[in-house]
Amino acid sequence: MSMSVQPSNDPALGAESDPVEERIPRWRRLLVASNFQIGLILLAVVIVFSLLRPAEFTSADNARNVATDAAVLLVLGTGMTFVIITAGIDLSVGGVLVFSGVVGARAMNGMGGNDWGVLLVGLAVCLASGFAWGALNGLLVAVARIPALIVTLGTLGMSMGAALLITGGVDERSVPYKLVTDVGTGRLFGQIPWLVVVAFAVALVGGVALALTRFGRYTYAIGSNAEAVRRAGISVPRHLIKVYGLAGLLAGLAGYLSLARFGTTTVGGHGTDNLNAIAAVVIGGTSLFGGIGTVIGTVIGVFIPAVLQNGFVIVGVQPFWQQVAVGAVLIAAVFFDQLRRGRISRK
Repeated sequence: MSMSVQPSNDPALGAESDPVEERIPRWRRLLVASNFQIGLILLAVVIVFSLLRPAEFTSADNARNVATDAAVLLVLGTGMTFVIITAGIDLSVGGVLVFSGVVGARAMNGMGGNDWGVLLVGLAVCLASGFAWGALNGLLVAVARIPALIVTLGTLGMSMGAALLITGGVDERSVPYKLVTDVGTGRLFGQIPWLVVVAFAVALVGGVALALTRFGRYTYAIGSNAEAVRRAGISVPRHLIKVYGLAGLLAGLAGYLSLARFGTTTVGGHGTDNLNAIAAVVIGGTSLFGGIGTVIGTVIGVFIPAVLQNGFVIVGVQPFWQQVAVGAVLIAAVFFDQLRRGRISRK
């Protein structure tokens, strides 16, 4: 006997052939739960800095800098969006990023050479290692029933420690030159950095998958009412393993992109990447309680700190104020999310 799952806080789930009924047009699911107010905040920040320093802030070079700064975090944030929508959390992505970059660099250096074959092997190693850590997270969360906070905090330490053991605490500074010139600093049509192209391609695919596919509908449904999903005959553990595996896979890709950008593993430079990714996702309107969120919102949430940091540098304000501003926006986002959930529960 099949059972219809109707999440109380996100009606955009399901299809007629699935256990979840479709209630709104498919194209609108791309925008459901995106935080319009946060979008206005980003626009206001851009306008303010544009008025203060129009020549410097609005230049094409500066726009490229902002987008490049946000690229790696956007890849991490896309995977984190899926995890948080299931009412989970992944604190391990920063450590997985570092570990994937280390093993990818070691693999490329072990092969030698400076061609696309070597670069593709490095990419495969980064993706595989990231997916392995993510799948481990999923198994421990979904099968062993260990809280996601504890699991991912543990794998954060394990992955970061393993990276330090492999490198002896010293960055891998030797990577194929082609990786840096063609991927890290290369540009599409001589204008758009390849890092930005890859990041937005990931966000686009992730957004479409979340909004328009069965995988996305199940992700929303589990975050809204996991027990109802189980009764509908859907394997919640299997889906959670896939979700955490996806987050790990994208953390591995982020490690590869970071390696390409900096030409080194930057072992000590990603200690707060997990918190930055979570903050970006929540600022973008994804609920920490699960069942609500979009990748479009995450894109906005990623660019708020990137624009603030860039703008503060240009106008001569200490960039430390960025942390204050982002923290305030994060608290406000969670506060308004609680108000929204309160209104829904009273209906």
